[in-house]
Amino acid sequence: TAEQSLYIQLGFICSSLFNASYIVMYFGRLNQSGSNPYETNRTARRNINHPYFNISNPDNDIALVQLSSSVSFSDYIKPVCLAATGSVFGGGTESWVTGWGKLQPDGEVPDILQEVMIPIVNNSACANAYGGVNISITSNMICAGLLNQGGKGACQGDSGGPMISKSSSLWIQSGIVSFGQRCADPTFPTVFARVSPYQDWIKNNTGSNPPGFVKFNSTSNSNFGSVPNLLLFPLSLTFSLIPFSLFLTS
Repeated sequence: TAEQSLYIQLGFICSSLFNASYIVMYFGRLNQSGSNPYETNRTARRNINHPYFNISNPDNDIALVQLSSSVSFSDYIKPVCLAATGSVFGGGTESWVTGWGKLQPDGEVPDILQEVMIPIVNNSACANAYGGVNISITSNMICAGLLNQGGKGACQGDSGGPMISKSSSLWIQSGIVSFGQRCADPTFPTVFARVSPYQDWIKNNTGSNPPGFVKFNSTSNSNFGSVPNLLLFPLSLTFSLIPFSLFLTS
């Protein structure tokens, strides 16, 4: 079936850097070069930036992009559910992040789409971590990473991409890559825009065909024992240019 009015979530700055006419979104892409036989792409009709985005913190780091035309779903291009208002992603909840961001802070951008599982870090622990650099972790944010261990997380070039968790047979998007102090640092988790507080805002801006919202509830460590297949996983968008990095430097 074809989705008649499809919107893509991404971070505010990733959207605001480009006029809609310059944005190209790719679906079903696995490699940045070479053959992607199941790929299709669309240009953007318009950007919808959140009116209360605060660049100094940054809070409300979310935007919507409306596609110029519909996309047909397939075995390689599928939608992902959005976390509904009131969803709970407790500390330790298994969460998957995908993107073409750097594998090392000073490394190269990979050619093949990457995936990594990192657990949710509760907001109080995340706020403690960022208190020393004077960044406030708000209720509109959700954090994930390996505290005191590091080595896994989002990095430069992953901004605007999705963080998802599985509930039964559904993949549910909890967050959008927003910022971090250093890539996969053991002290600083990655910070994401939390999707669930924006259910009403998203519905109000997507007209008569809003996306599907599912309430997620996990108050403790989850072990779904499932790995998203890179070919079947609902791929996030990528720009025709490498997405702008929101990661702070030490």
